[in-house]
Amino acid sequence: MNTKYRDLIDQTYYFPQEEFKLEGSELQFHDIDLMELVKQYGAPLKFTYLPKISDNINRAKGWFKAAMKNLDYKGTYNYCYCTKSSHFQYVMNEALKNDIHIETSSAFDINIVEKLKASGKLKDDAYVICNGFKRDQYVANIGRLINNGHKNCIPIIDNYEELSLLEDRINDDFEVGIRIASEEEPKFEFYTSRLGIGYKNIVPFYNQSIKDNDKVNLKMLHFFINTGIRDTAYYWNELNKCLKVYINLKRICPTLDSLNIGGGFPIKNSLAFDYDYQYMVEEIINQIQLACKEADVEVPNLFTEFGSFTVGESGGAIYEILYQKQQNDREKWNMINSSFITTLPDTWAISKKFVMLAINRWNDEYERVLLGGLTCDSDDYYNSEQNTNAIYLPKFKKDKPLYIGFFNTGAYQQTIGGFGGLQHCLIPQPKHVLIDKDENGKIFTKLFSEQQKAEDMLDILGYD
Repeated sequence: MNTKYRDLIDQTYYFPQEEFKLEGSELQFHDIDLMELVKQYGAPLKFTYLPKISDNINRAKGWFKAAMKNLDYKGTYNYCYCTKSSHFQYVMNEALKNDIHIETSSAFDINIVEKLKASGKLKDDAYVICNGFKRDQYVANIGRLINNGHKNCIPIIDNYEELSLLEDRINDDFEVGIRIASEEEPKFEFYTSRLGIGYKNIVPFYNQSIKDNDKVNLKMLHFFINTGIRDTAYYWNELNKCLKVYINLKRICPTLDSLNIGGGFPIKNSLAFDYDYQYMVEEIINQIQLACKEADVEVPNLFTEFGSFTVGESGGAIYEILYQKQQNDREKWNMINSSFITTLPDTWAISKKFVMLAINRWNDEYERVLLGGLTCDSDDYYNSEQNTNAIYLPKFKKDKPLYIGFFNTGAYQQTIGGFGGLQHCLIPQPKHVLIDKDENGKIFTKLFSEQQKAEDMLDILGYD
């Protein structure tokens, strides 16, 4: 009978996979020796594998290039990175190596843009697409960026008042986009997104506020689906409605030349993940081209805003199993030496799945377990693997340390978890290590941040 952990993985999935392979009884991720990482830095540990960021950017560019060539699409393609997925400098520096553009969502994003421009990382002709609900500071920062010469800063109008606020702050003429308030999936608690302007109101808004406004040109229509770009009837229906608005606007607005299809590509959340990126890209472009051809209008230049897809698959977290608690005749709790609430907040906040695998002891027998964190909070657990909510790991043995890894955690977890700040139950934030390759392709590591100390939290809390 095959009872080893490696047998379970082999029987359940296609393994090894592109980023995962075994060396003996230990897991490697993109040829990174994870156990060596643990020996050097300890656990708990967070890491970011920087080359994966560039890899995903160039994969997406390749899909769009191939689709446009195949369909003889006349528009251009622009890859934007959503900074809200991870604002860290090491992420921005890696992403900007690849001739991309930026999408912002709040006031302080503009300060980051200015820092990147001053350092030469962000080109003067790069697009800065400004999304989000804009109040005084955000409007002021956008105005400063444009007034200082960054003409490719495109504020996306989210509500009727924003246009006049921007006009007051911007000295010369400028370009804007309009965000469509898409309808949400039926399972949502509300019918229409709170973001943007309704489908039926966009053309009237353009006619009333932009058409005869000598200071403002409409350049872009922005379309965003909260659930991301997926091959569902809901997605294609919303895209079709978006194209009808674009065509109606294009007929009366000669400056409109761009469609931002927003949304995001999904990232791998299990070893069983299957998504045909090239098909989706080609079908989206095909639908846009067919609609424009039928209406006899020029096809738009295309923008995408990929956040999680850009940075998500670069991140990981490693924990040690500290102890096993047998709480009843069926449930065994493996306690990690950290907290899911503080280090992987999406696992409990929105029940998000990540790829989870044992790091070592793949030749040992396995058992079914639950995973619990260190806080005294009933929500601090993880059991959302794809095996009908079951988690299987090598059997716990006090004398044989077991390490587990969560992969593709690079988007949102640091900021939602409050990097550098207070953590729930004062569980310390773990070390964070950056992993990169030198010019010869050799992997090297660099410590980005130490594990939090008691003094760090006491200082925040106001204790002398």
